[in-house]
Amino acid sequence: MMADPAEAQSGQRVIVGERYVPTIWVDPDGCEHWVMDDGWEGYMTPHVTRQGIPVCRRGNVCGVMNSDQLFATDSAHINAQGRARLMDFFRKTNAISYIITGHTDSRASDEYNLDLSLRRANSVARVAAQSGARIADVRGYGERMPKAPNTTAAGMQQNRRVEIICIR
Repeated sequence: MMADPAEAQSGQRVIVGERYVPTIWVDPDGCEHWVMDDGWEGYMTPHVTRQGIPVCRRGNVCGVMNSDQLFATDSAHINAQGRARLMDFFRKTNAISYIITGHTDSRASDEYNLDLSLRRANSVARVAAQSGARIADVRGYGERMPKAPNTTAAGMQQNRRVEIICIR
């Protein structure tokens, strides 16, 4: 392959590609990072104040959705009523981004509950994305973070939930 005469004389090579726009990315803990891609490599650096302090946003649980109201037993498919409720929630909340966490009771194995809680959290995150919300992270905790003892039906019902953390 012959080199372009202009390239050969200048010693430089021109690469044509898509244009990248630098942006700010919010990590799951709410801290901002500058995201760059200079054509050779992509990198991310902390967004800090003039004093060198990381710029972080506060997150708080802004919504707890009972899994029994969103999903059928052993399912990660959101019912129509739950979908409408979630769309309304994400349109009205106005957070910068969200962290979605899924939780279960302790009736199945730990491995199964971790998978089910993550699938349910991902289902809620898909609805959030469809409403225009920005998702910072999706996590499934299974039965590992109970709100109540799993010894009664009422306690297990409290543990079957999807929590939505708003980053403001």
